[in-house]
Amino acid sequence: MFSFSMASLKTGLAYSTRAITTLKKNTHVIYIKRTLLLPRLPLFKRADVQGRLAYWRLSSSTAARAETEENSLLKWFLLLIPVTTFGLGTWQVKRRQWKMQLIDQLRRLTTAEPIPLPIDPHELKSLEYRRVKVRGQYDHSQELYVLPRSPVDPEKEAREAGRLSSSGDTGANVITPFHCTDFGITILVNRGYVPRQKIRPETRMKGQMEGEVEVVGVIRLTETRKPFVPNNDVDRNHWHYRDLEAMSRVTGAEPIFIDADYASTIPGGPIGGQTRVTLRNEHMQYIVTWYGLCAATSYMWYAKFLKKIKL
Repeated sequence: MFSFSMASLKTGLAYSTRAITTLKKNTHVIYIKRTLLLPRLPLFKRADVQGRLAYWRLSSSTAARAETEENSLLKWFLLLIPVTTFGLGTWQVKRRQWKMQLIDQLRRLTTAEPIPLPIDPHELKSLEYRRVKVRGQYDHSQELYVLPRSPVDPEKEAREAGRLSSSGDTGANVITPFHCTDFGITILVNRGYVPRQKIRPETRMKGQMEGEVEVVGVIRLTETRKPFVPNNDVDRNHWHYRDLEAMSRVTGAEPIFIDADYASTIPGGPIGGQTRVTLRNEHMQYIVTWYGLCAATSYMWYAKFLKKIKL
C-alpha cells in the first residue's frame, strides 16, 4: 500500500515535472514570440501614419499650389474686362470726334454759298450735300411721290443732325422734273414735303410754279434699298427710296437730283428744305456705357483680388 502510494507520488511528481517543464518551454516560446512580434506592430503603424501624413501634406501642398495658380489665372483673365471696356470707351471718344467733324462738314456744305450746278456725273459724285443753283422750268405733269415721309424742320435738322426723331405727321416728298434752260437738260428736283391730303396736284394748284425760276438746293445721290424698306411701286407712283436710274427712266430726266432749299417754298406749295442728314450721333451714350462698365468692373476686381473682399 505504502509502496503503491510512493510509486503514485513519484509518477505524479514526474508528470508534474514534465508538465512544468513543458509549460516553461511553451511560456518561453510565447514570451519570445511576444518580444519578437508584438513590438513590431507599433513600428508598422508609426511608419504607416507617417506615410499618410507625408501624403496628406504633399496633397495639400499640391492642391494649394493648383488653387493659387487657378486664382492667378482667373485674376488676370478678369482684368481683361475693365481693360477692354476702357479701350472701347476711348474708341467711342475718337469716333464721336470724327462724327462731330463730319456733321460739321455737312452743315457747312449745306449752308455754303451755292455754286452753278455741274453736269459732269463724275464731279457730282464728290459733291453730295453741296449747295448748287440752277435756272429752268418745272414739268408738273410728271410728279413723283416719295412716301411716307415726315416733315423736316431745317433749323432743327441743322442743330440736331444725326439724332433720331419722329413726327406724328406723314405725307410725301414731291419730286418734279426740272428743265434747265442753261444746259438744255432735265433734272429731278425734290420740291419738298406735302401732307397726305395734299399729295394730289389739284389740291395745291396755288403752289404749282409756272415759268422760269431759279432753284437753289443740295445735290443728292442715288440710294440703295435698305432692309425692310418696300420696293418702289412704279405703276402706282409710290416711291420708298431714291432710285435715280428708275426715276430717270420714268420721267426721261438725267439721273441728277437736288433737294430744293427752304427758301424755295411758296404759299400752297411743298415745303422745301427737306434734306435729312442721316448721320446717327449716339456715341456719347456708348462712351458713358463703356466707361461706366470699366469703373464698375475695375472696383470689383480691386475688391476681389487686392482687398480680398468676398463679393
